[in-house]
Amino acid sequence: MSTSAVGVQNERAPGFWGSTNGKKAVMAVTGAILFLFVIGHLAGNLQIFEGPAKLNAYGKLLHDLGELLWPVRIILLICVTLHIIATVQLALLKKRARPVGYSAKKAIASSYASRTMYWSGPIVLAFVIFHLLHLTAGYYHPGAAFIDADVYHNVVTGFQVWWVSVWYIFSMILLGLHLRHGIWSMFQSLGMNHPRHTPILKSAAWVVALVIVLGYVSIPISVMLGVVK
Repeated sequence: MSTSAVGVQNERAPGFWGSTNGKKAVMAVTGAILFLFVIGHLAGNLQIFEGPAKLNAYGKLLHDLGELLWPVRIILLICVTLHIIATVQLALLKKRARPVGYSAKKAIASSYASRTMYWSGPIVLAFVIFHLLHLTAGYYHPGAAFIDADVYHNVVTGFQVWWVSVWYIFSMILLGLHLRHGIWSMFQSLGMNHPRHTPILKSAAWVVALVIVLGYVSIPISVMLGVVK
């Protein structure tokens, strides 16, 4: 047996996590779980338009769940961690495969959302951390005192600080771009990339992302305009 043949036999195929397809699958699954959380969180937040009693009752419901919330939090934390690691490693693999950039970078085949995918994610993560400190834990709540169990008060007074609302709106726009590309990538991973269906699926991804963004930003905009007070 030749040395080259022995070398081929000794080579091991990469495992699930070590392969590109494995990392993409992890990104897709964790992204889908986080997407469901985004939808559920939006549905809860929009209850602010039904008045203080409704939103505070929603907050009390979550608070009363107590320890049952921790498994959900742990799953979300694991998903966020795996999603970020897989994204970074895929970016490094892509860069390693093409270490020399093009002399004139063209973006014909890629969208703005896909080109901002790698840096919009960390910015959204930074926003999530700030959001938790701001409206969940109340460690940093400029503009007014943070009142436990009064979610409506905390949200309204929080968004009355203009730069907090601007930061929130900016982050939600980035989240929309991130979701748009993520949803479309999920369709591609499922093998739905077909000339007949591609335009429809791309439009569907844009519509879903746009609806989510509009839902989230409607809250700080309504507070700043005095619609919610």
